[in-house]
Amino acid sequence: MARNVSTGRKIGTTILAWAVGLLIFFPILWTFLTSFKTELQAIAIPPVFVDFHWTLENYETIQSQSNYFHFMLNSVYLSLGSTLLGLIFAIPAAWAMAFSPTKRTKDVLLWMLSTKMLPAVGVLIPIYLLFVNFGLLDSRLGLIVVLFLIDLPIIVWMLYTYFKEIPGEILEAARMDGATLRQEIIEVLTPMAVPGIASTVLLNVILSWNEAFWTLQLTTTQAAPLTQFIASFSSPEGNFYAKLSAASMLAIAPILIVGWFSQKQLVRGLTFGAVK
Repeated sequence: MARNVSTGRKIGTTILAWAVGLLIFFPILWTFLTSFKTELQAIAIPPVFVDFHWTLENYETIQSQSNYFHFMLNSVYLSLGSTLLGLIFAIPAAWAMAFSPTKRTKDVLLWMLSTKMLPAVGVLIPIYLLFVNFGLLDSRLGLIVVLFLIDLPIIVWMLYTYFKEIPGEILEAARMDGATLRQEIIEVLTPMAVPGIASTVLLNVILSWNEAFWTLQLTTTQAAPLTQFIASFSSPEGNFYAKLSAASMLAIAPILIVGWFSQKQLVRGLTFGAVK
């Protein structure tokens, strides 16, 4: 039976939720407004909110100076490539730990999670030297591998959580019907875990899309994604805030659109898991 909530409490909760939402959204809103200002208006004190001369000059300038679509395609290739590679390795690994656990399974999961606590700069030099020796600097393949390895623990953990919620009896029934291990994973387990896999894919795409440290260190032009595109408008002459804001809006626009249209799937996967 649902609890009765007073009207005053509902109003208060709604106001609080809107306040928190606006607080979280404010940096994006401010970046959006700044992208339509001139450089003088962008650094004006006191700040100018909406009462300014709106201009598209920043967007025209950055498009004339850089090929936005080149950087965007690189971001798409890197995020989708690392995610696909991650699923290929993570699904069998999560299946093994969820349905054939050993006494070391929890230790392995904790060890994988602990690798996320390692500062990225701590392994920069050895990875950079490996890239130099194997000729992978400024290459999509090299970055896909690095992003895949960075996010693999998160993918395994999320899929393991979803797989644990699938009744093991279903897989046992598939084995009794003569299903091979490959059929069990691909034709039985994977379709049942679609919500969990979808939310994992979305989250990993967002993480790969936003990765800045490795993309800035290991690329220059050929494989440079949108993070490099944004950084290119910060120069020794100074930070051009209006142009940086325009570049930032162009960089986050695709992922915001994807997130907006897939928010129901993402929330469902993150909150309910695979099977209830």
